[in-house]
Amino acid sequence: MGEKHHKAGRIALWITIVAVLLVCLYIIVTGTGLDENLDFGAGAYYYTDIPEFEKIVNNESYSPAISTPLAIFLFLAWGAFAYWLWKKIG
Repeated sequence: MGEKHHKAGRIALWITIVAVLLVCLYIIVTGTGLDENLDFGAGAYYYTDIPEFEKIVNNESYSPAISTPLAIFLFLAWGAFAYWLWKKIG
């Protein structure tokens, strides 16, 4: 059972990788999610290019629910877990 399970896992992994790449290509080709009113060329995804962005997001309008060190720790812990899981799968 171990060899069949391992082979099925690899097949599922490759199907997932191919599916994600196809979806990414589709999004790139069709421009899904782009707002034509905010077309800044190559900088379309940089929020600082949006007119008056500093008025939309400033220190007064956003207050994090957790401290910055805790957020960094959780980010790094999630990365370590994802790496461990990736090594376990592969």
